Amino acid sequence: MARFDPYENNGGTCVAVAGADYCVVAADTRLSVGYSILSRDHSKIAQLADKCVLASSGFQGDIKALQKNLAAKELVYEHNHNKKMSCPAMAQLLSNTLYYKRFFPYYAFNVLGGLDSQGKGCVFTYDAVGSYERTGYSAQGTGAALMMPVLDNQLKSPSPLLLPARDAVTPLSESEAVDLVKDVFASATERDIYTGDRLEIVVTNSSGTHREYIELRKD
Repeated sequence: MARFDPYENNGGTCVAVAGADYCVVAADTRLSVGYSILSRDHSKIAQLADKCVLASSGFQGDIKALQKNLAAKELVYEHNHNKKMSCPAMAQLLSNTLYYKRFFPYYAFNVLGGLDSQGKGCVFTYDAVGSYERTGYSAQGTGAALMMPVLDNQLKSPSPLLLPARDAVTPLSESEAVDLVKDVFASATERDIYTGDRLEIVVTNSSGTHREYIELRKD
């Protein structure tokens, strides 16, 4: 007997790396179902505020609904407070939004990156029901298990249990972080059929945000 299933994983991988004065958020552009590729040019990255970028993997219907919800709440916040929402404030809003839907969750695995009020890079990583943590780097999606060991090895983020608390930002320069992101995606694309086609990289720093694209393997 056929069973109705409201969820479907459309694959793809997202990565974010925070530095002293920058944040790199990257995701591939492949959108697939099972062994079929529906699109080779679908962006998984949304600019939510001036210095705040969201990358999401999972079910694209839920991801689009979540992005529209957050954009509407950010606009209300901007009108009420006459300023853009900061990245840590957006991180809390995203957590609340996901937790509110915990009994029928958004099937979306998010990583939020940007600059905090001091101009430092920040990365927030989430599960599907809003539990989140501020880290120096993170990966979500179908290729995350392939990428995180490489990021752990290269960036060695201090344990959040250490006292006094250590700064989680990574020691790399902006260009080194971008090169590392390109390397981990090139590696994961070789082994994950849901990651590939094209890599979209969004770099946020004090002068604003800029995007760049590189080609990944198409098969």
